[in-house]
Amino acid sequence: MASVHDPHHPHAGQRVLRAGPSPRDARLVAILLHGRGASAEDILGLADRFSATDIAYAAPQAAGSTWYPHSFLKPLQQNEPWLGSALLVIEGLIEEVQQQGVSAERLVLMGFSQGACLALEFAARHARRYAAVVAFSGGLIGSTGTSRNYAGSFESAPVFIGCSDSDPHIPLDRVRESGVVFRRMGARVDERIYPRMPHTIIADEIEAADALLAAPST
Repeated sequence: MASVHDPHHPHAGQRVLRAGPSPRDARLVAILLHGRGASAEDILGLADRFSATDIAYAAPQAAGSTWYPHSFLKPLQQNEPWLGSALLVIEGLIEEVQQQGVSAERLVLMGFSQGACLALEFAARHARRYAAVVAFSGGLIGSTGTSRNYAGSFESAPVFIGCSDSDPHIPLDRVRESGVVFRRMGARVDERIYPRMPHTIIADEIEAADALLAAPST
């Protein structure tokens, strides 16, 4: 097992904050991924803004409050081993709840900014019928021209991607490209571009996510 000091898995051993019922008893399990310089507490605060009360939330903390050190637009290798370690954290959480009987159809991946990029990248690399994937200000990771030949299908899973048309960190072209990739892989993509929106989460995005979380899993 990786240790806290494993240089190949820098996020190993970090805390995970939880809220809501146990995964076994919850209707959905949502993994919340914070942004660069933020914390698990910050992103877990989203749970208070959703109307459903039968969702188990898990918010892992990144080592040093950063999932990977460089821009998500850099070549993938430049963000290793942090990126690979971050993806392992998500994989480990999913394996944990699957052992409690939680199927993919009851899983939600959600993140903001760097966490949104991470949620989208993990989902693309592990396509399946999730309950929902929600990305507040994010896009798929890697430099321009990165191969997007991901395997698998989302089987009509709902994917929400919201972003500003002038986000200083997230180019609009990458948001659009990400939507194209997810549609090609069989997702039902709700892509919303907000004029001059700051790098934040606005009420319309919360309402869209809340509707996905409240919808019966099918």
